[in-house]
Amino acid sequence: MEHAIAAAIESYHELNAAVVDELKEDPSPLEFMRYVARNRPFVVRRAAAEWDAVKKWDAVYLRQVMGNSPVNVAVTPLGNADAVVEQENGILIFVEPYERSEPFVDFLDYVQQEGEHSLSHERPRLVKYAQTQNDNLREEYQELFADVLKDIPFARIALEKEADAINMWIGNERSVTALHKDNYENIYIQVRGEKHFVLLSPMEMPCVNEQALCEAHYRPSKSHELRPHDELVIQCSTDELLPVPTWDPDNRDFRATRYSHLARPLRVTLKKGDMLYLPAMSVLRNPDI
Repeated sequence: MEHAIAAAIESYHELNAAVVDELKEDPSPLEFMRYVARNRPFVVRRAAAEWDAVKKWDAVYLRQVMGNSPVNVAVTPLGNADAVVEQENGILIFVEPYERSEPFVDFLDYVQQEGEHSLSHERPRLVKYAQTQNDNLREEYQELFADVLKDIPFARIALEKEADAINMWIGNERSVTALHKDNYENIYIQVRGEKHFVLLSPMEMPCVNEQALCEAHYRPSKSHELRPHDELVIQCSTDELLPVPTWDPDNRDFRATRYSHLARPLRVTLKKGDMLYLPAMSVLRNPDI
């Protein structure tokens, strides 16, 4: 069985180049479905360059439009939202961020100031990240929704359905999403800054050392209003175990399986106006900039 799994991974890599295709323009619905069928990602550089969001969304504009509207913010000590954490006793747990609601302008100020603090010698501050996946651009951030397309035409036509959710995420260079997989087709648009993706195909699941871990959350250690340098503690949430990848393709020898050395991660960086198609069930890790 082990030989068969290794042979399957190696055969996959022989048939698929370890690169992300870059298209010159949006694909047709038929071309898009070919990528869906093959479970392969692609990038279209500057595909969204003419979107109002790409042209207009800077800090001044966002503050004017969103003002003090309350938004959901994920808070972690290291920017490692939804991440595997090893406790002092060596036990691994899956820790989700502490979530709170705060005025948008306060959140944006904090995220921008974080870059300045990261260059100083001060003790690192808590990391804040707007990362909800509950259709937040049509709910929390509905004032900004008019600045984006209502759907991606080639995807809507090919999949014969509208988007289940349209989300906006805001973070800085300390915001990192741990290795995980989604069970739906994703299309990402980079509006500002950069976002780095590390991708693995579903064929490489034996490489990621998936384990059943206890679910936990970060919680403030004190009852007063959370301050930038406060401590967050981990509190187990339930006895239910979750299947979670524990291997990191950027630290290949740590928590590796007998197949991890066979993985050939795809790496892509999105810049302003770029579009990425990420197939369902691909495994990804992505820090923001």
